[in-house]
Amino acid sequence: MEMYELIKGEEATAAAEPESKISVIAVAAADALLSPRKADIEAGGPEAPAEKEAPPANRNREPRLVSLDVFRGLTVALMIFVDDAGAFFPAITHSPWDGITLADFVMPFFLLIVGVALALTYKRVSNKAAATKKAVLRATKLFIVGLIVQGGYFHGLHNLTYGVDILRIRWMGVLQRIAIAYLLAALCEIWLRNDDDDDDVNSGYCLVRRCQFQLLVALILTTIYLVLLYGLHVPDWEYQIAVAGSKPMTFSVKCGVRGDTGPACNAVGMIDRQVLGIQHLYRRPAYERTKQCSVNSPASGPLASDAPPWCQAPFDPEGLLSSVMAIVTCLIGLQFGHVIIHFKDHKERIVRWLIPSFWMLALAFSLDFCGIHMNKALYTLSYTLVTAGAAGILFTGVYVLVDVCGYRKPTLAMEWLGRHALMIYILIGCNILPVFVQGFYWREPQNNVLKVIGIWISRCSEESYQLH
Repeated sequence: MEMYELIKGEEATAAAEPESKISVIAVAAADALLSPRKADIEAGGPEAPAEKEAPPANRNREPRLVSLDVFRGLTVALMIFVDDAGAFFPAITHSPWDGITLADFVMPFFLLIVGVALALTYKRVSNKAAATKKAVLRATKLFIVGLIVQGGYFHGLHNLTYGVDILRIRWMGVLQRIAIAYLLAALCEIWLRNDDDDDDVNSGYCLVRRCQFQLLVALILTTIYLVLLYGLHVPDWEYQIAVAGSKPMTFSVKCGVRGDTGPACNAVGMIDRQVLGIQHLYRRPAYERTKQCSVNSPASGPLASDAPPWCQAPFDPEGLLSSVMAIVTCLIGLQFGHVIIHFKDHKERIVRWLIPSFWMLALAFSLDFCGIHMNKALYTLSYTLVTAGAAGILFTGVYVLVDVCGYRKPTLAMEWLGRHALMIYILIGCNILPVFVQGFYWREPQNNVLKVIGIWISRCSEESYQLH
């Protein structure tokens, strides 16, 4: 039994901010650390030997795929949109539990593009040990950044303090999940591929044979996830909420079940509570917006009078078990990247992307119909397939528009956004831009620009709610 403090109003820290806002920071940072460098792609990987004899102009370099930057930029733009518009249209923000919304596509989209970039980065690996060391270093950097940005160190603009109690730091998060998926996918690409067949890949069968061990890893991870999700027994559990000036409130959650996928008694939450500790989990889970908990569902609101005891319990949407399927999404992206490397004809690439994408969509809806519902918080198998399939179709569309048809001008903004994510991270993730804007005020510091904008948005939101 653990205890944590209930977060209210302006006392909410960065650890309790909406997940979509944190995701904007996450993708920008992850892009800066994990996206393939131009030299890596052109030279065939970070470990490719330098061609000292040939002048740069004579090197046989492959053109950069602009669609990678555009797709990454679209992902960042989608995050910003669902974060800002979610206050007015709660239906597009993260689904409270079962089901899928626009915001739920963001994380898998970026995981898939990380996998695609990995295939290009490690196209040729001459020194596997050195490549492994570099991959571990990059993943470690990203994980540490995630702890700082999402662990609760930055408390936001309404509470001008900083620092976090290590006893309450959030261990998992968007950046940490991406770091784990990146590392596992990178190790698979470095060690579990048949380089002897590189010159013989001229069909889908040959590509599957070359990457058969990577596909086997994805199958094993999926099996482990399903066995644990539906096979583990979830016992009753308790948690406490600290109340100022009085004893903490204790809530008991009755479970004693196996294979439950509801908010209270699922194996994903149990593993996180047992391994990480409930005090280290995300404190404002999406299920607090379910009909059982919120009177304003699917928006946040006061607790319902008959709300179940688990409504205020912490739950990490980027937990340990759910991150297993995030790795699978990254491995799917890795196979999309292999198509770029081994098939140079546009038609071949498009066909080999679209066929598996539509198959994944069909299988996802079939699983959802059979009871394995799409659920972002649990990262279920149907959710993995539907988001990977949608990402594959969207990426194919971007590829046709930008790299095949050459329509660069309509996508220049997205390309810039994808290539300059580090700047976005510095301005948004480190609060430099909001703090700069907050420095302008009218007569009194309390009348700063950000506060005026916040009041205006709040009033617009109330008027919109009343109209509906």
